[in-house]
Amino acid sequence: MGFWLIVLLILSVIFIVYMTAKVNLHPFLVLLFTAVLYGLFSGMGLKDIIDSITGGFGGTLGSIGIVIAAGTIIGTFLEKSGGAFKMAEAVLKITGEKRVPLAMAIIGYIVSIPIFCDSGFVILSPLNKAITKKAKLSLAATGLALSLGLYATHTMVPPTPGPIAAAGILGADLGLVIIIGIIVSIPALLIGVLYSNMMGKKIYIEPEPELNDDEIAKRTERAPSTFNSFMPIILPIILILLKSISDFPTKPFGAGAVSSFFGFVGNPVIALLIGVIIAFTLPKKLDKMMLSSSGWVGEGLLNAAAIILITGAGGAFGKILQNSGIASVLGESLTTVNLGIWLPFIVAAALKSAQGSSTVAIITSASLMAPLMGSLGLTSPLALALTVVAIGAGSMVVSHANDSYFWVVSQFSRMKVDQAYKLQTLGTLLEGVTAAIAIWVISLILL
Repeated sequence: MGFWLIVLLILSVIFIVYMTAKVNLHPFLVLLFTAVLYGLFSGMGLKDIIDSITGGFGGTLGSIGIVIAAGTIIGTFLEKSGGAFKMAEAVLKITGEKRVPLAMAIIGYIVSIPIFCDSGFVILSPLNKAITKKAKLSLAATGLALSLGLYATHTMVPPTPGPIAAAGILGADLGLVIIIGIIVSIPALLIGVLYSNMMGKKIYIEPEPELNDDEIAKRTERAPSTFNSFMPIILPIILILLKSISDFPTKPFGAGAVSSFFGFVGNPVIALLIGVIIAFTLPKKLDKMMLSSSGWVGEGLLNAAAIILITGAGGAFGKILQNSGIASVLGESLTTVNLGIWLPFIVAAALKSAQGSSTVAIITSASLMAPLMGSLGLTSPLALALTVVAIGAGSMVVSHANDSYFWVVSQFSRMKVDQAYKLQTLGTLLEGVTAAIAIWVISLILL
């Protein structure tokens, strides 16, 4: 029976990849169908299958659904109000306009925390082309740097939906995930910038900007202040980190009212809702229609809906795996191979490369890993957080023709397909592997 469960798991992964990549069936349905089929063929009782699916779906979304919705609302307000442009302007002042690839990578790194990398690239592409033209650089360098900057936080740093979903499925502390995600993503980002600069010297792409300096100035005039633009992102992260510090065994804030306060405001749900309220201050004039179901809030919730449903379906699939008994079977096999923290990276990288979506790869990998964490000895808070970030690193490897982001980057940066493989595909490979090595080194020191 044990061997059959492993074969069934392999067939399930193949089914998920085929149905999402070839048939183009929505991942929400694919994951639910896979959960039902796995339960039936593994010999689970019919009632157990239903209880596992509903329990896994509800249990996962109970902790993470509101956070994903709030994060997408913040991202929508940053996009619509011009706050993203204002953040870009601030970063350029720090780095200088001669270091445009570094500046665009940092801008992408910050913007992609609440905004999906695809949307972030589209929003920032006109600004990137205008600055690139002014600096007399190749769009190959700046477009790739922006892409890799966006990708770093999109896959590894909450409150981006993918890492939040993985943290919820694995039960990881969100504050620790943020800390480790930032630590790991910085060397990955720097390698991405170095690669972008190197390739920019080899491949020249004319920027041909859509916006001139006057048009950029007009957009930033309507935007909120730099401080206000950053606050909906920065404050929730600070609050979540303070809660994690408050929860340390040493109880640095004591065990009384102060600790309870930080435990409340630092809860991801409350922290992100505070971020939403701050985001409401971003427009020059807040129109009540912006808050309606047909306005900015409604648009943000529509963007969140698919991710929330996929996350819940991933939780359902994970619960089916957990209750099927495969954890003990795989645990015995994998502990002898001793892949350790590399296993979640490899699983996520295989899924990402096969079916294209980083978010689907993250959620599916977390669901596959959840029942194995005990057998692999990855049960401490630090190990769980490292696993989430390792899955995120794997979900970068690699962005190619089956990934919508590959086409967004290549088309908006005027890359030919062969150029996009040299730039975007190899760039994401280098960035992901760099992140994995950083995670491995941290695990050797701290685990």
